Amino acid sequence: MRRWFLPLAIFGVGAVGAFALSEAGQHTIRWMRDRLEDAPDQLLTWNEAAQRELDRIEATLNRIAETITPIHADVM
Repeated sequence: MRRWFLPLAIFGVGAVGAFALSEAGQHTIRWMRDRLEDAPDQLLTWNEAAQRELDRIEATLNRIAETITPIHADVM
């Protein structure tokens, strides 16, 4: 596998370069650049939603932990 690494890497870089120079690649790059301006707001919205979900999961786990009584086995 090691002897195929360099040729595959060169082929991959060449393919990315060819795509970037094509009309479809340039359209894709423009689309990504336009969407990048909205990225911070979108990430902030997603982060807030994820935090609310994590808080809800933590509260549920705390309620479950409070209802479970530990079972102590007297071995001696």
